[in-house]
Order: sequence, then structure tokens, then C-alpha cells
Amino acid sequence: MSGQAAPQSVPEPPYPFRQFIVKVHGRCNLACRYCYLYEGQDHGWRTRPAVASDEVLDRTATRIAEHARTHRPAALSLVLHGGEPLLAGVDTLARFTDLVRARTPADCAVRATVQTNATLLTAPGAATLARHDISVGVSLDGGTAADNARRVDHAGRPSWPAATRGARLLAERFPRSYAGILAVVDPARDPTATYESLLTLRPPAVDLLLPHGNWTSPPPHWDPAGKAYGDWLCAVFDRWWDAGRRETRVRLFEECLALLLGLPAATESLGLAPFDAVVVETDGSIEQVDSLKSAYEGAAATGLDVFRHAFDVALRHPGVAARQSAATAPAAHCRACPLLKVCGGGHYAHRYRAGSGFRNASVYCADLERFIRHAAVRLAGEPAAAAPAAGERSTP
Repeated sequence: MSGQAAPQSVPEPPYPFRQFIVKVHGRCNLACRYCYLYEGQDHGWRTRPAVASDEVLDRTATRIAEHARTHRPAALSLVLHGGEPLLAGVDTLARFTDLVRARTPADCAVRATVQTNATLLTAPGAATLARHDISVGVSLDGGTAADNARRVDHAGRPSWPAATRGARLLAERFPRSYAGILAVVDPARDPTATYESLLTLRPPAVDLLLPHGNWTSPPPHWDPAGKAYGDWLCAVFDRWWDAGRRETRVRLFEECLALLLGLPAATESLGLAPFDAVVVETDGSIEQVDSLKSAYEGAAATGLDVFRHAFDVALRHPGVAARQSAATAPAAHCRACPLLKVCGGGHYAHRYRAGSGFRNASVYCADLERFIRHAAVRLAGEPAAAAPAAGERSTP
């Protein structure tokens, strides 16, 4: 196929963690109707503290620094997360980030980001985050009220007015702190119009996420032929490609193109790069990433915590080890597929099926095939109309 990926060199596991997702606050001021965390299969958040204590944050900073001293990375990512992390207060976020940087070796850059719904973002708060070199990622599903109809507060009121105020504040007054927008794909919304509405918020980058679903609990509007989400992604890709990729970065598209060219790429949704993220919950529990909670109760649990265990112990946990064996973990169907080096078997959480676990193709297999082949055709210089559709077969 045109643009077929060249072989990639994949390091042998265990592969040290490079992304530390810290739940500084375990509750959210919104009640988004599609939220897999608070409305999904796992209810562990109910039994955890609402806020990470000073003791948890102090111990977490020590453990991150310990891992960095052991493995000597040039850089690591610190993601301040929730719930809604701004509920913890920007001063708490700043102190914790400073603590991690102070304890981590000087030759390791700590790139800090807070992922927020932006409803609580104020000018003084944004200024504090900027002073402490903390980037701000905003969760929004489009640039109009209709795009964000599912993003409401606990009384059912729209979050859109406050969220857009926060996004525009970043774009207009703190552009260097503006990391971009994370948007969940909704195939019921017009793809081109949704993308263009996001551009009005002037994001430096857009992260398009497929809703967390699996074979047991399929995503909304899903169809096995891959038309719903696959066609949506293809339409947005064409709009982005035809504009010369100048308007903003779209991570999913850039990573797909890099993988098609045989270049290294790091994303949870595509490719065979070893997984390198770990979560610390508000009580200090060490967990796998939250997306696994969309599968079943306890799917992300490890039984470890920062008070008793180093992150190197988490590297040996069977769930983490399975994710780091990326070249062998996908289903046999995936290992025989010519697109494996680009697709990577899809997002791990999307492979789940009750009774067989995660050793399946992604529930989005046909959508990803449709999108990847389309991107390959555009990369090869052929017109969009020439892009082959995904096979109309059912996926295993």
C-alpha cells in the first residue's frame, strides 16, 4: 500500500514511566453525560478522598524523583488531573509542581500540564500557572454550545459559557500556556463544522479522542463497517490536510502520518510504542490509566501505593507488562494485518470483551482501517476520492 510503514525498533520491556498522571482532586464540578469515569463501570472514586492530601503529594513527588534518578530520562511529563484539578486550587498545583522539579535530577526536564474543563479558570489563576510553567489543556467537544450539549454541571446547566471564557482567556492573554483542546468525537455532529468551530478558540493543538467503548459496551453510533467514526475522521483529516496543516496541530493525524512514514510516534491510540504512563490517585494508590475503567470495575487497579511501593514495582505488574509488550499483545487478527505498525491494535481499552479480556482487535478496528488507508492515500498525493474504503467485513 502507498505510504506503508517501515519497520520500527521497539525497546524491550520493562520500559520506564515517562508520564505521571496525578489526581490532585477526585471530584468534578461537571456531570458530562458520556463520562466513563463517573458514569461508567468503575465506582472506585466514591471510596477515595476528594482531594489528595499534602502527604500524598509529598510522597508522590519523592517517588517520581526516585524513578527519574534510577532511569535518567531527559524529560518527563507531569499531568495534573482529576476530576477537575482546578478544584484543588492553583496554589496547590504550583506547589506540587515545584516540589517535583526540586526533587527530580536537574538534567531531567519536568513538563507540567493541567487538564481542565476551564470553567474555573480565572486570569489570576492562569497567571499563577504561567509563572510556574504549567501548561493548560482544555477539554471541550467543539466551539459551539450545541457541540458541548453533553457537558453540563450537576444541575444540568450548560458548562459552555464558562468553559469558552476560560479557553479564550488562554488564547488572548496566556498563549504560551495554552496546550490545546481535547475533544471527544461525536459522529452525530458535522465533522467539518465541529473542527472549524474549534479553530475559533485558537488552540495550538487539538487532540481528537474516540469515546471509550469496547465489544461488550460499544460506543454510541457504532457500526461494524467503520463508517460512523472512520468517515468522521476522514472528513476532518481532509479539511486539515487541504488547509496545509497550518491552522493547528491535530495530534492523531500527525502521529498517523509519522507512523505511515516509518517514524517514531507516541500516542495511546496508534502505533507500537511501549506504554509509559502511570496514575496516582488521591489516596496515593498507583493505578493504570483511567481509560481501563471503561471496561470493568477494578480494571486499572494494581494494589500498589506510593507509600509502600516504588514505581519500578508497578512496571512489573502484569497489567503494565501486558501493555508494554505492544508487539505481541494484540489479537492474532491484528498481528497478521499490514496496518499493525500504524494502528498498533488500537487503544488498549477499546479491545476489551467480557470473557476474553483485551486480547481482541479494537472495537474501532474498521474505523481505524478506514481512516489510516485514507490518510495514506492523501500522503501519497492522490485525491481524496481515490481513498479505498475499509473492508465491509465484521471484525473479530
